[in-house]
Amino acid sequence: MSQRSGLAVALFAIALGVFSRGEASSDAGPAGVGEVSFANSGAAAAQPAFLRGLALLHNFEYEDAAESFQQAQKLDPGFAMAYWGEAMTHTHPVWMQQDLDAARAALGKLAPAAAERAARAATERERDYLRTVEVLYGEGGKEQRDVDYAAAMAALREKYPQDVDAAAFYAVALLGTAHQGRDFATYMRAAAVLEEVFPGHPRHPGVLHYLIHCYDDSVHAPLGMRAARLYGAVAPDAGHALHMTSHIFVALGEWDDVIAANERAMRVVDAQLQGKGKPPARCGHYANWRHYALLQTGRTAEARRVLDGCHEEALGELRSRDSGESEYRGVDSYSQMRLHHLVDAGVLADGALALPESGMAATRLSLAYADALAALGRGASPAKARDAVTRLHSAAAEVISAAESAGGAAAMLGAGAAVVVQQVDALLVLREGNRDAGLAALASAADAEDALPLAFGPPVVEKPSRELLGEELLASGRAAEAKAALQAALARTPGRTAVLRALLQAQTALGERGEAERTAAAIARNLQAGGEAGAPR
Repeated sequence: MSQRSGLAVALFAIALGVFSRGEASSDAGPAGVGEVSFANSGAAAAQPAFLRGLALLHNFEYEDAAESFQQAQKLDPGFAMAYWGEAMTHTHPVWMQQDLDAARAALGKLAPAAAERAARAATERERDYLRTVEVLYGEGGKEQRDVDYAAAMAALREKYPQDVDAAAFYAVALLGTAHQGRDFATYMRAAAVLEEVFPGHPRHPGVLHYLIHCYDDSVHAPLGMRAARLYGAVAPDAGHALHMTSHIFVALGEWDDVIAANERAMRVVDAQLQGKGKPPARCGHYANWRHYALLQTGRTAEARRVLDGCHEEALGELRSRDSGESEYRGVDSYSQMRLHHLVDAGVLADGALALPESGMAATRLSLAYADALAALGRGASPAKARDAVTRLHSAAAEVISAAESAGGAAAMLGAGAAVVVQQVDALLVLREGNRDAGLAALASAADAEDALPLAFGPPVVEKPSRELLGEELLASGRAAEAKAALQAALARTPGRTAVLRALLQAQTALGERGEAERTAAAIARNLQAGGEAGAPR
C-alpha cells in the first residue's frame, strides 16, 4: 500500500473525533447499528463503509459486515484494515464457528503472505491488528488458535489501553476459548474487561453486545439488564442486536420483553429481505424465541400461528430440494418449535416432514423427541411408546456419533442427546408400571443434565429433566420431593410457566399457603397479557 500523507491521516482522524493510534476521544460512526470510531490510515472515501462494517461485525451481522468491508476495499484497494475486517467476519467466537478458507482468502486479497500484508499497513497499530488475525488464521487446530488469538488480543489490549475495540475484541476472543461450553471464570474475565471500558463507551455495540453474552445465564442475568436495556436503542437497525437483548430477558423470565425484542428483530430482518426482493422469514432463531415466549405467557393460539407459518416455510424448503441440506434452516427451526409447542402447550402439531436421507441429525432428534414425549404421556400404550423410543434412540445415535467425530464444542450436542435418551428411557420404565425404578432413572437423567454447562436461551433439553422429575414425583404423591426438584428446575429456567404450575400444586399439597400465593402471583404475571391458556393444564 502506498504511504498516506501524515497530515491527511491526522485531519481525517480529527474529522472522526479520534486521535491517532486508536485513542478514542469520542464515539462516532454509522447511524442505526451502533457508535464506533477507529483511527486508521484508509482513504476518507472508504471510512463510512469501513466504520459500518466494524459496527456490523460487533453486532454479529457477519454477511452485511463483509459486504461493507468489501466496499471499503473497492474505494481504497490498499486499505489494510478493510481486509482485516473482512477476514474477521469469518470467525463467530460465541457460536464456535469458523470458515478458515474464506478468511485466508480475504487476507490473500491484500497480499499472499503475512509479511507482505504487514508491510502494506501504514501504522504500527494496524500492523499489530494484522498480526492478531494472522494468529487466528495461522497454523494448527482451531481450538489452539482460538487460545493463541485471545493471548494476542490481550497483548494488543495492554499496548493500546485507550482502544475500546481492542478491549471488545479481546473480550469476545476470551468467550471464544470456552470450547466445552460456558465456564464462569472465562466469562467473568471477559466481563471485567468490558466493564472497565463501558463508562466511557456506553453506546459501543461491541461492549454492550459482549456484556450481554457474558451475563446471559440464569445466575448472572441481573448484571446484564443495563446492557440489554441500552443495546436495542443503540443499534435499532441490526436485527441481531434487537434479538440479543432477549438473551437477558429469557434468563430472567421477562416474557413480554422477549416477545417484543424478537418481534422488533423480525421486522428489521423482514424489511431487509423485502429490500432484496425476498419474502419475509417465518422460521429462524428470532421466530423460535418469540414462539417460546408466547407459550410462557399462555398465548397458545398466537404461538400456533407462528408454528404453522414456519411449517409452511419448512415444507417449501423440502419441496424445492434445490439447495444444499445445510440450507434447510426452516426445517430445523420448525422441528424445535414443534417440540416446544408439545412441551409447553400440550399439543403435538402435525409434523409430516419428509426429511432427506442423510444429514439433519439434530432435526431428526427434535422430531423424534416430540413424538416420544407424546407417546409417553400418561395413559399411553406401552407398545406404541416403545416404538417411539426406538426411533428416538436411532436419531440420538446420529447426533452423538456426529458430535464425537466433530469434537470440541459439538460435544455439548452429544451430551444433550444422551440426556434425552436417559429421560425417555426412564419415562418408558414409568409407563410400564415400575415407578421406583423409573423415578430413579429420571433423577439420574436430571443429574446428567445439571452437569451440563449453563446455556443461553430456551432450555437445551426442551423438557428439562428436573422439571419432568418434579411432575412425576407429584403424580406419585411425593409432594415434598417434587417441590425440591421443581425449585431446582426453576433456578435453571427462571419464570418457566410449567415449572411454576407444578410447584404451585406441590405447595398446595403441602399446605404452604403463603408460598403457594407467591407462586400463583408469578403465574399470573406470566399470563397477564391475557393468554388463551391461563388455567393450569
